Amino acid sequence: MEYSPINRLPEDTLHQIFSSLSLRQIMICRSVCKLFNRTLTSSSFIHLISARSHLHLLALRPPHLHHHHHSRHASLHSCIHVYDPDQNQWLRFSLDFLPFRSPHPVASSLGLVYLWADSPDSNKSLIVCNPLTRQYRVLPQLGSAWSRHGSVLVDSRNRVMVLTELAALYFSFSQKTQQWLKFSSNLPSKPRSPIVISNSVFALCDVGSPWRSKWKLFSCAVKNLLNLNLNVMNNNWECLERHEWGDIFDIMKRPRLIPGDGNKILMIGGLKSNYSFNQSCSTILIVRLDLETMEWEEATRMPEALHRWFQDSKFKVFGGGNRVCFSGKKVGRLALWDCCKWRWIDGVPGNGDELFRGFTFEARLTAIP
Repeated sequence: MEYSPINRLPEDTLHQIFSSLSLRQIMICRSVCKLFNRTLTSSSFIHLISARSHLHLLALRPPHLHHHHHSRHASLHSCIHVYDPDQNQWLRFSLDFLPFRSPHPVASSLGLVYLWADSPDSNKSLIVCNPLTRQYRVLPQLGSAWSRHGSVLVDSRNRVMVLTELAALYFSFSQKTQQWLKFSSNLPSKPRSPIVISNSVFALCDVGSPWRSKWKLFSCAVKNLLNLNLNVMNNNWECLERHEWGDIFDIMKRPRLIPGDGNKILMIGGLKSNYSFNQSCSTILIVRLDLETMEWEEATRMPEALHRWFQDSKFKVFGGGNRVCFSGKKVGRLALWDCCKWRWIDGVPGNGDELFRGFTFEARLTAIP
């Protein structure tokens, strides 16, 4: 390559040539030679293609660790395991560029991954990084309690929120103070599977008794959180109810929320066979709420051939858009609803018997704010 004519091409010309490639092809070309690697990792090239080339992936969150299981799962914590539904293959992005112990990815937006990690002073730090560019930034310090009890939410503008039952933290890379803003939330219970759609946060809360759950959908506009004249967020949370919805929340066991396509919410849960206590479920149901019309519709039901693997075990759900992934304990593989089609995902990292959580990851060559 040292005497190749390509070495005499201007950098701008190389950028234009490589910008026509897909992100998969760009990642392959990085390992061809030093020239390609230098060209394809330059800040000017990353800026050129940051908004164009990306992969739609499903990323796994490492399972929660106990001390005696630490060594067995150490490899899961040194990288991010992602599944590419379009190519039906597993990929792995190394996190060895982070100078922190036990990185634990929890969320992603616009090609950036947000993760908790142990800082040198043994406190938990929230870090934003791009595994493709190997860049990172540490967000302002937080107490370890937030990593244990808070849900990390990131919107399409990379505004970050850590939400708990009693309080919420907000951070924006564009704000002048570069500090967390803290608000009181006072939700009726711990928010279940909170999500961000457009400029609002949605979460399920259990307003029932200790003996019987009763789920309700709550929402709060992000702009209301930022009204600094209000130091209590409670009045800004709205319980979304419509008479037309009927018993939509009563027919589902342990429902979860996932952001759907556009302005839609997906709710997933077991379809109760009756209303008795601790009842069994006939299948797993996915329903869709259109936030413009405020109408629910059934999206799909898990086929019996897949459901029999989940009906007697605890399971987790993650995904987004028209892709919903299911992880069950000792199932050994993942089930995927992919644009109206159901299928299995084999080759799950580890022994395949763990309960995996996850998130969608649009892999891009995005620069850190």
